[in-house]
Amino acid sequence: MATIVVLIVFAFFLGAILTGGYNKQMMARFRSHWLWDWITTVDHKKIAVLYLLGGTLFFVIGGIEALLMRTQLLFPNNDFIVGRTFNELLSMHGTTMIFFVAMPLLFALMNAVIPLQIGARDVAFPFLNALGFWLFMSGGILMNLSWIFGNAPDAGWTNYVPIASNAYSAGTGVDYYALGLQISGFGTLMGGLNFIATIINMRAPGMSLLRMPLFTWTSFVASALILFGFPPLTAGLFLIMFERLFGANFFDVAAGGNPVIWQHLFWIFGHPEVYIVILPAFGVMSEVISTFAKKRLFGYTSMVFATLLIGFLGFMVWAHHMFTVGMGPVANSIFAIATMAIAVPTGIKVFNWLFTLWGGKIRFTTAMLYAIGFIPTFVMGGVTGIMLSSPPGDYQYHDSYFVVAHFHYVLVGGTVFGILAGLYYWWPKMFGYMLNEKLGKWNFWLFFIGFHLTFFIQHFLGFFGMPRRVFTYQGEDGITLINQISTVGAFMQAVGVILMVVNVIYSYRYRKPAESDPWDGRTLEWAIPSPPPVYNFAQLPKIRALDALWHEKMNGNKKLEPAEPLGPIHMPSNTPLPFLISLAFFVSGLGFVFRSWEVGALGLACAFLVMFMRSFDKDHGYHIETDEVLKTEKGVNA
Repeated sequence: MATIVVLIVFAFFLGAILTGGYNKQMMARFRSHWLWDWITTVDHKKIAVLYLLGGTLFFVIGGIEALLMRTQLLFPNNDFIVGRTFNELLSMHGTTMIFFVAMPLLFALMNAVIPLQIGARDVAFPFLNALGFWLFMSGGILMNLSWIFGNAPDAGWTNYVPIASNAYSAGTGVDYYALGLQISGFGTLMGGLNFIATIINMRAPGMSLLRMPLFTWTSFVASALILFGFPPLTAGLFLIMFERLFGANFFDVAAGGNPVIWQHLFWIFGHPEVYIVILPAFGVMSEVISTFAKKRLFGYTSMVFATLLIGFLGFMVWAHHMFTVGMGPVANSIFAIATMAIAVPTGIKVFNWLFTLWGGKIRFTTAMLYAIGFIPTFVMGGVTGIMLSSPPGDYQYHDSYFVVAHFHYVLVGGTVFGILAGLYYWWPKMFGYMLNEKLGKWNFWLFFIGFHLTFFIQHFLGFFGMPRRVFTYQGEDGITLINQISTVGAFMQAVGVILMVVNVIYSYRYRKPAESDPWDGRTLEWAIPSPPPVYNFAQLPKIRALDALWHEKMNGNKKLEPAEPLGPIHMPSNTPLPFLISLAFFVSGLGFVFRSWEVGALGLACAFLVMFMRSFDKDHGYHIETDEVLKTEKGVNA
């Protein structure tokens, strides 16, 4: 009966929106509402804000999960959160932070900045851009509904089989994982394709590949990694979905399956994923350090080729996560050498950042503090990575807290520091006002010190033999004080994050309009108003050098030289179809989780129906006429 009710309600809702509903006056009123504008937007700048809000929501959820785990480990033999619940917290924290925090927050920066840096008016495929966001949000919400309905994923963020099979993870927990990640993964794949097409095809006249800013370059390589890295994960998730829902035997040894297949499919995605989230952070650091050292980035060309080499080698190291599986000495040696080799291009970047700082007129803004703090922090994570790249060493460190410390030094000390630096740096461009620098510096020091308190000492927990993913320990193990220090550091990080939220609210309340170029920047985004008009550039700029805006400043030009005459500007129309497609996939996923095949099939049918409708869509967008552009430009310059 419940299934029939869901079918009727969903079909009615979808039909009402698609047809305009039986009350056209009510629908017209709703379509003029600000909420409808955000639901249907295809503007890359608004989608950046949506990614920022979505990523922040999941950051709060993932952070609470981490704090609950650290509270459980505050005392030996604690019974605050034990057993399956601790496993669920651990699995959801890792999955949330990787898939629903790091990636969307980076996509927020990429959406906000890349079209501006390359002199474009939007991304190549605005519809796909919106669809990518809503699919990400649908998958994230679907997965986190597991907390409400019970049975959250409990097989770890890597979801290893046979632990993730029906025999050992009964209930619907792993189903949320498999279906939620598939839905959000499709959105991420669309985002990667979109940025590749945008960067290749939509650069302003004169912007050759070796005139692109480093953030655009690193985002381009990360998007290519998404293109090749996500399909193996999708394949693995399909296999585990068919095994759990339909009784397939891909991983069941007794039926001729092999559980190591999952490990290979997961890590063929999983290690490039590390570079998917760290490379854009490298790009942020390159922009921030160059701007606030008042110097051109040292060794720009070598940085570009180092980025390409990291992207290439990133697909040749996945099995260093599997040294203890038993692949044999030849395979282990090959992957050990490749893992050590990837440190070379990363080292090139570190030395180039240091040489950029050398002799520069350094300005210690909050963004610059995060960039400078990033360098030693990420180097520490890289050094422990080299330790783990040796198979004999990895046999000792594997599945200990040493790996937890290494992992967080790379992903928090690298990616999260990069995201926070990027937000402080580009906030005035995105929202038109500055964040308070005094509060920002308090935010940095609390987060920075809390981070090192939390994770540096966890290296020693690993040396002392504490396995990861355990929910308790004995008092006589001698690790109580270390765990308590780590927990205090975690709460310091939480206070630092809260302080950033306070900063955003305070800065908004007492905001003053930001200038178009508050940092005396070097790249194109600082040549247009803050926040940018809907069309970004009234006239596409002509690029004459690397660091195009800085080049014009040094030649005494107040404005960029236009590459086209002023004329009407074509813009894409808003559309509700991306939201509806994602809603249909969400309903389908929920149906399959609860083994309601009718709801699952209906959701898929509705998704394909909306896609079919989209193929007949004759809306070619609209034009902003020249007089309206002139009026906007005069208003901005007044």
